Amino acid sequence: MKRAVSLCALVCCAFAGIFSAGLLATPTAGADGGTTTTDTTPTDTTPTETTTSGTTTIPKPTGPRLIAAGVTVGGTLVGGLTPAEAREIVAKRFGRKISLVVSPVLTIAVAPAELGAGAQVRDAVDKAARIRRRNAVVPLNVEIWETRLQNAVRGLARRLDQEPVDARMRLEKLAPVITPEVPGRRLMVDLLRRELRLALRTHRRDPLVVPFRELAAILPATEFDWTIVIRRESRKLFLYRGETLKRVFRVATGQASYPTPLGRYEVVVKQRNPWWYPPTGSAWAKGKEPVAPGPGNPLGTRWMGISAPYVGIHGTPDAASIGYSASHGCVRMLIPQVEWMFERVDVGTPVFIVAI
Repeated sequence: MKRAVSLCALVCCAFAGIFSAGLLATPTAGADGGTTTTDTTPTDTTPTETTTSGTTTIPKPTGPRLIAAGVTVGGTLVGGLTPAEAREIVAKRFGRKISLVVSPVLTIAVAPAELGAGAQVRDAVDKAARIRRRNAVVPLNVEIWETRLQNAVRGLARRLDQEPVDARMRLEKLAPVITPEVPGRRLMVDLLRRELRLALRTHRRDPLVVPFRELAAILPATEFDWTIVIRRESRKLFLYRGETLKRVFRVATGQASYPTPLGRYEVVVKQRNPWWYPPTGSAWAKGKEPVAPGPGNPLGTRWMGISAPYVGIHGTPDAASIGYSASHGCVRMLIPQVEWMFERVDVGTPVFIVAI
């Protein structure tokens, strides 16, 4: 009996095990009413990367492509910038003005566009954006409108060229004052155009010293060596060298009816032992004959004719006339004194005759 009961229990356990296995193989309802199976299809379409530990989602890169690090365009670093940023900075750098140094107190700034220059910025930056290697060097080509460059340089020449100014002599407080000459200048047009073209093509913006050719004055201050100032009413001749008074001489000047002319003149002729000829048209000399050189010659031994007609500075055998208004317009000197002065003054020496 006991043996039968044991056998029956074993059979019941076997059926219970088979029934449990069937239940595990049968689908069951989830808590939300859905159905869970072992073959699940994913609904996420994001690209995945499979690793040993499972599936990881990596987002795609977004934003514009950047220029490779260290890349330069026309000497301007654009690495790490977008093409739009690179175009802006390259164009701005190329558009910087060139400083033209005219003198220590004058500098003129000119923009590349004023000189007819333009850079191919877009082409250069597009090429830089296609390069993927670091530290690449991309040239920036420049186009120059030669006619506009030439016109710009010629305009500078018209503005900056200067004519030379001769030295001048004037009387100030009855003494000569010399104003030094001022040299002129001519802009060296071809040389400046070459230097500007080179600066534009190489993107240099260092200051350029404007090249000039100096023009010398025709009459420098050194030409004013000796100067004669005659004070007619004082009947004195003052001899200056430069602006320095060297000698004062007593002289005879013209009579009231034949006054020595006032004004600025210059020595136009010098003669040793001159002949005296009666002035043409002068009533006082009518009927007189020329006088050969010698002791009785009215001109003495030296004659310095000035640019006033028939007037000169000369010696006189009549020493008693010195200090008086005794001549017919000329300026008389003692013979030894006029000979001394004759050796020093030259043709072209200024002669000022003033009333005082």
